[in-house]
Amino acid sequence: MAEKSKILFIGGTGYIGKFIVEAGIKAGHPSFVLVRESTVADPIKGQLVEKFKNSGATLVYGDLYNHESLVKAIKQVDVVISTVGALQLADQTKIIAAIKEAGNVKRFFPSEFGNDVDRQNAVEPAKSSFAIKAQIRRAIEAEGIPYTYVPCNCFAGYFLPTLCQPGVSAPPRDKITIIGDGNVKAVFNNEVDIAAYTIKAVDDRRTLNKILFIRPPQNTYTFNELVALWEKKIGKTLEKVYVPEEQVLKDIQEAPFPLNIVMSINHSILVKGDQTNFTIDPSFGVEASELYPDVKYITVEEYLQQFV
Repeated sequence: MAEKSKILFIGGTGYIGKFIVEAGIKAGHPSFVLVRESTVADPIKGQLVEKFKNSGATLVYGDLYNHESLVKAIKQVDVVISTVGALQLADQTKIIAAIKEAGNVKRFFPSEFGNDVDRQNAVEPAKSSFAIKAQIRRAIEAEGIPYTYVPCNCFAGYFLPTLCQPGVSAPPRDKITIIGDGNVKAVFNNEVDIAAYTIKAVDDRRTLNKILFIRPPQNTYTFNELVALWEKKIGKTLEKVYVPEEQVLKDIQEAPFPLNIVMSINHSILVKGDQTNFTIDPSFGVEASELYPDVKYITVEEYLQQFV
């Protein structure tokens, strides 16, 4: 068995980041987490950092905006995984510059973890956010840095507890709003599984310079199928309100920030079908559940059971 790659996690205390750090540690990769002094002092994030440390991760003090500290951190590892949030996406050019200078990185996973930004039809403001991720891809490729991109589709934890209904705290039991005709397929993946697949790809030659799509068949549903599944679980038929695309686009334009971002992402996924309206061609991508059948992923049906 080859030694497992050493991984540096940047943005490890973020929403998806914490799952990926935990998966890396669990899989036995020597795990290094880039942390700022302010993060350690933060009452909530500080506890998370302590948890990483107690699980065996090495804390590396540094900052995305301190080139020297970044290069120093990167020189200690083989692979860099970035899970920085929306506001720092463009600043990943600083990671690219540091990787280039360090010269030892075997693979870079930039912060993706959503739709495939090269295959989407989003409207503003999501369009601009996706464009930044696409620019980061082009910058990585231009520098000749080995990469894996992971569009993991929908985080189950974001979408399923409310069945994509904004402003509610539980899946509806009487009435549900469906944008578009409800017939395009989307993919809903548990965050723990997304993390497991990402870490599996780290030392896999089949994912080198490829897009790793997380599109397991049992997690791929149209909105109408999702509602039907929920109805079956609660033994009740919901009143369905369909919102035509024309109205959805008008609503996005009138919505305040950051609701307009959420709505435009939902439009891309649930109306345009941007997660499933293309075939994964071996020339550019591979599918995670096919590559790693040993990952027993949590299905949408199993996930919804907790809310019944």
